[in-house]
Amino acid sequence: MELHIRLDGRKGLTDQLYQQLRAGIDSGHLAAGTQLPPTRLLAEQLGVSRKTVAEAYSRLTYDNLLSGVVGRGTFVTPRQPLRSSEPAAITLAASASLERWQARATVLSQRQAQAPSRYDFIGGVSSKAQFPFDQWRSCLNYALRRSQRHPERHFTAQGLPELRQAIAHHIAYTRGVHCSAADLLVCNGAQQALDLIARVLVEPGCQVAMEDPGYPPARQLFLALGAQLQSVPVDDQGLCVEHIADGTRLIYVTPSHQFPLGMPMSEARRHALLARAAQLGALIIEDDYDCEFRYQGPTADALQRLDRQGLVAYVGTFSKTLLPELRLGYAVLPPAVLQAACVAKHLSDWHSPSLLQWALARFLAEGHLHKHIRRCHEVYSARRERILARLQGDLAPWFSAVPASAGFHLSALARPGVDVELLANLARKVEVGLYPLAPFFSEAPARQGLLMGSGAIELLDIDPALDRVRDTLQHLN
Repeated sequence: MELHIRLDGRKGLTDQLYQQLRAGIDSGHLAAGTQLPPTRLLAEQLGVSRKTVAEAYSRLTYDNLLSGVVGRGTFVTPRQPLRSSEPAAITLAASASLERWQARATVLSQRQAQAPSRYDFIGGVSSKAQFPFDQWRSCLNYALRRSQRHPERHFTAQGLPELRQAIAHHIAYTRGVHCSAADLLVCNGAQQALDLIARVLVEPGCQVAMEDPGYPPARQLFLALGAQLQSVPVDDQGLCVEHIADGTRLIYVTPSHQFPLGMPMSEARRHALLARAAQLGALIIEDDYDCEFRYQGPTADALQRLDRQGLVAYVGTFSKTLLPELRLGYAVLPPAVLQAACVAKHLSDWHSPSLLQWALARFLAEGHLHKHIRRCHEVYSARRERILARLQGDLAPWFSAVPASAGFHLSALARPGVDVELLANLARKVEVGLYPLAPFFSEAPARQGLLMGSGAIELLDIDPALDRVRDTLQHLN
């Protein structure tokens, strides 16, 4: 390390060095534990005698600012930094706007701030234990070699053609999505896809409809952009289309696995939704967040498959099927929206990381994703069946499961008299993470229950965890 020291003249060199080192320590620029250069090396760098540096170090050691460790060197001693008198910050002209954004924190971000429980039923989190790290590492190495040979420094905002082609093949095969690589936009997760679509469609005061209960980050995003948000109720067939108001510009739905309740949208309701959107000239955002995993009944195609008029923007992610840290998603967009969204993407971050795009394209092309999904399907299916068995067994006096055929979470509705919030608080004290449904409701009357994720908890941990939940419920009665 080369210290930034400037000595003036040839007099008082020891004092100058002492004062500058002390100022660096007091300000925190030389943090506690920082190793200083040996006296001989620093003397050579500064063009002074070794005695000058040694005397400065000695004075700092006497002041308890430095400490020497035999055989290792001289280090800055841990201490409380001096408080500097900083001028009071002025109130910014945009303070009201900043306060509105700060108020957009959602229930999901609050959950992420909590320390994970030993037994955690959090939803939307996949199992890292199943991820094929060796294959992914090989694909990353391939991406590094590609990057070394590639002459360009920046890439198209729409995404690498190889990745878009691989995604188009994947979602056509697994979800029945009708698209080509030219229809796809690669994003940093599904959340950025929602942000880009909303940014080019939503203006202050325009009307947006979404499910209630629904996905909190989408709700807060639309509100932050100034939308007039309409909360549309759901029933056992999904979104109640007849409640979508005139003048609606954008409709957000999760038709394959309603979030958070879990039931799929019926075929009749899907056709009704497309007809209503055509009547309004509204775009439908189909968030297909975890539907590669289906456990019973025939595979239901995406809503986008039925679209013949360019009304559906299909949004997907690899954060659920692979790793949350990957942060790669995509959107299949109608021509009327695609170009504007690509401009918004370019203005936002130019493009998603090319290294990850090359790696994911290779991962898909070599068939690793299909193998991973098949392997995870068996794991999540076993966990889901075990949770259902307990909900239909000894937990039946308190909860009933909402029928769901896809994804890796299900909802359990509480029977009358169960205080779900109290149960969740008590369960955390016995190392079980439970998550109430009530925070996902906005204007519709909140239904008491739990969102039970099966991605983050191991199969052998489910029974011990639910035993603790049962015992807690028994003590509450």
